[in-house]
Amino acid sequence: MVPVEYYFVLSALLFFIGVFGFVTRRNLIAMLISIELVLNAVDINFAAFNRLLFPGGMEGFFMTLFSIGVSAAESAVAIAIIINVYRNFRSDNVNSIKEMKN
Repeated sequence: MVPVEYYFVLSALLFFIGVFGFVTRRNLIAMLISIELVLNAVDINFAAFNRLLFPGGMEGFFMTLFSIGVSAAESAVAIAIIINVYRNFRSDNVNSIKEMKN
């Protein structure tokens, strides 16, 4: 059986990789993938804390399923926005969105 602390370490690594990717990338798809990494880190934490604090309960797992559903909807909306930006500006770079202000 894997100790719960390993899940917390994995979750922290995923979170910081996601934040680093979001801050350093200028490609909209790469930024979306980085946000998904952060959300997956949160999902792992929900399940790990549920296992640690309430071993017989299922609340953390249900919260994880709800979070996965919300992140799937968020991804669908974000991809639709990215496709629309690409159609208008022929670029999936963040700098192309700044041109919308002018």
